[in-house]
Amino acid sequence: MTGKDATRRLSLGKSWVLAAAGFVVLIGGIVAWRQVTGGPQTAEAQAPVQQRQATQPRQAASGPLAAPAEEVAAPTRTAQKIQTVAVVNREPISREALGDEALRRHGEDVLESLLNRHLISMACQQKGIQITEADIDNEITNIAKKFGLSVDRWLGLLKEERNVSPGQYRREIIWPTLALRKLAESQLAVSDAEIQVEYEKHYGPKVKVRMISLSERGLAEELRAKAAANPESFADIAKDHSQDVNSAAARGLIPPVRKHIGNQEIEDTVFAMQPGEISPVLFVQGQYLIFKCEEHLAADQIPVNSLPAIRQRLTDVVRENKMRDAAGDIYEQLQNSAQIVNVFNDPGKSSKMPGVAATLNGQPVSIQELKEECISRHGVEVLDGEINRKILQQELTRRQLSVAEADLEAEIIRAADSFGFLTKEGQPDMEAWLKQVTEEQGVSVELYVRDAVWPTVALKKLVDNKVQITEDDITKGFAANYGERAQVLAVVLDSQRRAQEVWEMARRNPTEKFFGELARQYSIEPVSKNNDGQVPPIRKHGGQPTIENEAFKLQPGELSGIIATGNQYVILYSLGLTKPLIHSVEDVRDELVKELHEKKLRLAMAEEFERLRDNAQIDNFLANTTQAGKAYESAVRQQMQQRK
Repeated sequence: MTGKDATRRLSLGKSWVLAAAGFVVLIGGIVAWRQVTGGPQTAEAQAPVQQRQATQPRQAASGPLAAPAEEVAAPTRTAQKIQTVAVVNREPISREALGDEALRRHGEDVLESLLNRHLISMACQQKGIQITEADIDNEITNIAKKFGLSVDRWLGLLKEERNVSPGQYRREIIWPTLALRKLAESQLAVSDAEIQVEYEKHYGPKVKVRMISLSERGLAEELRAKAAANPESFADIAKDHSQDVNSAAARGLIPPVRKHIGNQEIEDTVFAMQPGEISPVLFVQGQYLIFKCEEHLAADQIPVNSLPAIRQRLTDVVRENKMRDAAGDIYEQLQNSAQIVNVFNDPGKSSKMPGVAATLNGQPVSIQELKEECISRHGVEVLDGEINRKILQQELTRRQLSVAEADLEAEIIRAADSFGFLTKEGQPDMEAWLKQVTEEQGVSVELYVRDAVWPTVALKKLVDNKVQITEDDITKGFAANYGERAQVLAVVLDSQRRAQEVWEMARRNPTEKFFGELARQYSIEPVSKNNDGQVPPIRKHGGQPTIENEAFKLQPGELSGIIATGNQYVILYSLGLTKPLIHSVEDVRDELVKELHEKKLRLAMAEEFERLRDNAQIDNFLANTTQAGKAYESAVRQQMQQRK
């Protein structure tokens, strides 16, 4: 049985290996952008490499399929050896419990990459290929140098921008890339002809052209004839008729056409044209294109002493491109010939092969190894969720409360009703809601209930008796939801000086039309800028009291003062107040009470969780963090004051 026959998700074809081989290109774009714009340096990025490695030393994967220790970049020592991964208010969370939860959430996806690496490792062993830790270090150093970064900053950038830890980067990106490179070594020879092609792409002759792009052949032929009769009109024709917005704005001008980097028919056509000549109509990728040759540009003049370095760089580019194609082909061959049995996703096989996640060519991959891989990759985030759950469970126990199955079902029914999932009879459709939410989030019902429903129910039990709806709440809620609105135009500015200038202009010509023109010209807020100052009507008690008070005081046609809010300055022009459709609070009292209770309940839940988390004593050994807790710190301060 092949991998494709044995499992739904383990056979990835070339996608996984191409992702690994192309990862440097992806993150390289981020480096280029960050070098232009600058960006914050995280504490991890700024910490010395040695310091991070001290808390994240390497460890070899376990199990019969594991590569030799010197051949694989491995997870952290913390992730491997510490059996108590956290202590929450003196109550431990075990490594075994964390492994179970990480496996439950990420086992299927992690098993894919684990088997992928084993598959490559087996091929390397068969050919006597070794990838040492020194090889991995050198590759990371060379990649960092390509982007002008230190290794430390490079690894920090990976963590910051792609949430890829140093260990994960070594194990899941660099190691497979190096292994596949060695497996494909015989296919990576670079010829002089290939280097010449690459040289012409970057430094060779090019043609400056203008282009007209159209979707109709008849119009294209008509405009081509008109341009051929009067080549000087080509730019105006492109501006008025070309359907390619960017080039039309530049009167048809596009970047010079180089050799070997685009459509071969276009290249052949424009390189054969003389300055001023108009091309035939070309049909390319669903568009009819016409070109005008402006001039032929000579190849770049490269100093002789720069040629060796350029040749080496171009050789690397060709080899890297070959590497991706060859690695993908080799990996596909390995998968097609592999015997993969997915035990983890098959309850029947799991009962017959306890403790086994999968077999690869007859060799077992253990559940324990898969757990460790899940912890290595996702342990920190999963542990944070388990710490939160532990804090809630402890508080429920302290107050002698509990979450029952009926509570969970009631919350799911409430959610279904709240989001409009109803049966034909108008009753909450729990099954339809569960199907929708689990498919959207890509989780099982079990995980949705554990990670979303249970914490919600737990927090509601902890705060429900604290939530009271007063008559004042109902009055304000009615005004906010059903009361009159202030219709205004607005200009939003980022400096008081500019706001004063705009206000003076508006004061001298206080008309709706002129104010809209000011908004279009000066407002920094997209909605008001793009809609001539129009913004959604302002309601009372909507969370912006300063703006609300000013808006509701204005008479139609009246201009506000300059309203400072945060670091912005707002000027309003009143269009008057809307007329409410509902006049009596009694008509909507029940609906209002329900909505207000839900809002106040959510706010109370967030505040209660924040309080519990802040007061908790947490030792997280996986993340190497410690929190004494506000209550503990307060008690210590009191004791110190008493001793004084």
